Amino acid sequence: MSKSRWVGLVLVVVVLAYAGLRSTRSAPPPRLATSPVEIADIEDTVIATGTLESSLLVSVGAQASGQIKSLKVQLGQQVKAGDLIAEIDSTTQQNTLRNAEAAIASNRAQRAVQQANLKLAELTWKRQKALLTEDATTRAEFERAEATLETSRAQIEAADAQLAQVQSSLDTARANLGYTQIVAPMSGTIVAIVAREGQTVNAVQSSPTIVKLAKLDTVTVTAGISEADVIRVKAGQTVYFTTLGDTHKRYYGKLRSIAPAPASIEQDTGGRSSNAGGGSNQAVYYNAIFEVPNPTGELRIAMTAQVFVVLNEAKQVLTIPTAALGDQAADDSYTVRVVDAQGQPQPRRVTVGINNNVNAQVTAGLKAGERVVVGEAAAAGSGPNNNAVIFR
Repeated sequence: MSKSRWVGLVLVVVVLAYAGLRSTRSAPPPRLATSPVEIADIEDTVIATGTLESSLLVSVGAQASGQIKSLKVQLGQQVKAGDLIAEIDSTTQQNTLRNAEAAIASNRAQRAVQQANLKLAELTWKRQKALLTEDATTRAEFERAEATLETSRAQIEAADAQLAQVQSSLDTARANLGYTQIVAPMSGTIVAIVAREGQTVNAVQSSPTIVKLAKLDTVTVTAGISEADVIRVKAGQTVYFTTLGDTHKRYYGKLRSIAPAPASIEQDTGGRSSNAGGGSNQAVYYNAIFEVPNPTGELRIAMTAQVFVVLNEAKQVLTIPTAALGDQAADDSYTVRVVDAQGQPQPRRVTVGINNNVNAQVTAGLKAGERVVVGEAAAAGSGPNNNAVIFR
């Protein structure tokens, strides 16, 4: 065999051996995805969506009919109880008041006349009585004087009753005139102006709203708690919320109450909730209510709140991701895999406190700084994405 053929044969054997080696090479061992055991705060919460409302909202209406002459407030203005809000044209009310004052003056004059007549009747009766004793007059004259006296007394009583009636009309006229001056019934913020200057309001059948006044130093939050979570929620629990404008700032309060029935019960369903009977697939929510202070006024009506009802919490405790927990034993302990000094995972039993399905509190079995396995990572394969990592 020539030297060239021998060299060629050797090269073929080497190439075939290299190809076989590549085809039989095993895949690289999986890499572990780990997480450190950390000291942190942990809490178990029920999450709900809520809406902000004022602690007290009043519709300030008009009790007098007429044209609005002027509005004394602006939207967002702070007012105190008794401050003037609007004025209604009082021409009709003033005329009514003057008529009532004239009527009471007339009735007082009429009563004075009746009082004079009564005095004359009393004098006549006394004189006729004295004369009758001396047989200087007839009994008919005496009885006539006596009847006149009784009539005068009755007329005085009628005049007094009529005077009281006219006095009541005068008081009503004065009150109606006062109703043309619309004042704030409480201290608060003008949150809506419903009527405008020049508008005519009619208070005969209803009380038309002029402005809406709200107390915003405290806001009320109404949150819908799902039926799956409501059995874990109780009045008095700590609750906080964040707003869409600042998801990092928390506003804390105490849960005041949880409605015993869903809001749908307010509908006329014959005493049954619209979700009763198993015939509806709609979700059921129960309103939970709490208040938070709002001294700066940054919280506004109808804001959306992300509400968190705190069921349990712990400060500065050992925590690990819930994904690190393995099988649960009969004694409620869990198996976790802890990375040793050689980088190899070793099983270990741990006990767990609060578990919010994201992180878990470790009460025994681990130390801060140790690393636990939360999954395995493997190369995603060849190609343009061969540097990707897959967790499983």
